[in-house]
Formats: sequence, C-alpha cells, structure tokens
Amino acid sequence: MPRRDSEAPPLDFDWRLRHAAFHQLRQLAARGGGLVTRAEMVEGFEFESERIRYVSAQAGIWRPQQLATHGGAALSVLTQPKVKGRRPAYDDEVASDSDRFHYRYEGTDPDFWTNVAVRRAFQQGRPLIYFYGIRPGLYEPMFCDVMADRPDALTFELLPRGSNSALVMSQQELAVSENQRRWGVSEVKVRLHQRRFREEVLAAYGNRCTVCSLRHPELLDAAHILEDKHERGLPEVPNGLALCKIHHGAFDVNILGISPEYRIEIRGDILAEHDGPMLRHGLQDMNGVAIRLPRAAELRPRPEYLAERFDRFKAA
Repeated sequence: MPRRDSEAPPLDFDWRLRHAAFHQLRQLAARGGGLVTRAEMVEGFEFESERIRYVSAQAGIWRPQQLATHGGAALSVLTQPKVKGRRPAYDDEVASDSDRFHYRYEGTDPDFWTNVAVRRAFQQGRPLIYFYGIRPGLYEPMFCDVMADRPDALTFELLPRGSNSALVMSQQELAVSENQRRWGVSEVKVRLHQRRFREEVLAAYGNRCTVCSLRHPELLDAAHILEDKHERGLPEVPNGLALCKIHHGAFDVNILGISPEYRIEIRGDILAEHDGPMLRHGLQDMNGVAIRLPRAAELRPRPEYLAERFDRFKAA
C-alpha cells in the first residue's frame, strides 16, 4: 500500500539504532534513580539481534561499528567523574553560566575520527547520549543535540532534550525547542552539581548517616555545612555531611549542631522536652556523641566550616 503524505517516513538504520538505544537507556536509568553504572553502559543494549555498547572502553566519544557505514555519526559522549588530584580530560564547564554544555574535542586534531563522528551528528541532526560522570563508575545520561561545532575552540556545543522528547525532530521543531530548552540548562547544571555532591558525600560516609549510622541511601541526604550561597559553600565533600532526613532537618533548623571537635550537641530546649521514643532516641540520646567520620582524613568536615556553622547553632 502506498504511504500517505501524512505518514512519517520509515526510519533509516541510524535512527532505528538510536531509537533502541534511547528507549532502553530510559528504562535502565529509571531503575537506577536516574543514574547508570559503567558496567551497564559497557554491557549495552539489544538491537536487531546484536548487543551494542553505549560507550567506548577507552575514549570519551563512541560510535559503534554498526554506525560507521551508516552515516558515521557518534552515538554518545562521556565526561569522566572528578578524581582527586586529576583534572578531567574533558571539561564540560558545568559550573559556567553558558546556556549550552561545552564538550571538548578529543585531542587537538579536528579531523580525528572521533571528533568527525560528533561533527557528523551535528551535520545530520542526529541526537546523541551525553553521559555525565557523577562519581567513579556512576553516570547520569542526558539526550542532547549537537548545536554547534567550533574548531577554533576545539569544542562542540550540546543542548539537552527533555526525557520524553521525540527522537526525530524537524529543523523547525528543533529551532523552537532550542529557544525553550536553553532556559532550562542552568537547572540541569544545578541538578548535576547536586547529584555529584550527593554521591560523593554519601560514598565518603559509606552510605551511612554520620549521626545515627542509618544505612539506607534512599533515606540519606548530602547536607551542606556552609550553604551554596555562602562564599565558601563549595559542593565538595569536606563541606558536606551524610545525614538521614530526620537529622538533616534538625541540622538545618538548629535543633542539632556539630562542633569543630566532631561532637553532636542538641539544643537545650529540646533536651528538656518530654515526648515519645523518636525524640529520646533520635535526638536527646545523641547529645555529646561523636559523629561517624570518613576514613580518609582529607574527606572529613573542615573544622573551620563546622565552627562557623556551630556559632550559628549556639546563637539560635
């Protein structure tokens, strides 16, 4: 039967492969709370009786061999997580005010095949997957369009899509979508900052509350000692505490304080109250107890941060 004009044209091989990759990745990330592991990315996905990896085992830019002869566009790019003492090979400038992500070329040769693969995604209007490293072995995937290729700066500019965006978009739809999406990039960057901060803090504390040792990560938060808006309130582990939601709330409203000597203090009026077992065991019994610290000394809370915050607690 001939195709009607209103019907969409059949997807070519490249689009079919991307559709399978995006669809299965959405399901995989949903099971992991929005994150995927390096092992899952290497294991890949099923497509037309083949298993295809989401990423390269070595490089940050990945084009499966199956796409090499079908347009040659990259399927994914990857930013490595921060590792202490080592600068990431690709600076995605997540802390910048830019309304796009800047992804650096691999090396300095614009015509190196991996850079050419991303350029072809740009030229052909093919979206790709951007795996943003949260901590070693853990990534947040985003579906992005390559919006610009800047050989002078050895940089591609990426713009995230919404998780439910249509895979195939016309140039007009893409232009309208850019105007809408660019305003949300700052929110995406904030979320990535917070996600990375949370994962790094919880890992440092062994996924336990520093006050009560509760082990369930879904009930734990990464609390800032000095808040984001503070000039020293950096999203780094020494400015963080792994706290369960009860103790995070108590810390935020100055019911619970932590001294520079790593000791818990409960506000006097709370100690004088008489209530149920949650108040007694969850707060009052913690008074004077030492918090549980990360094993690595460089990851422990900075005493000067705690001192400033503790002064506020005592003044409350």
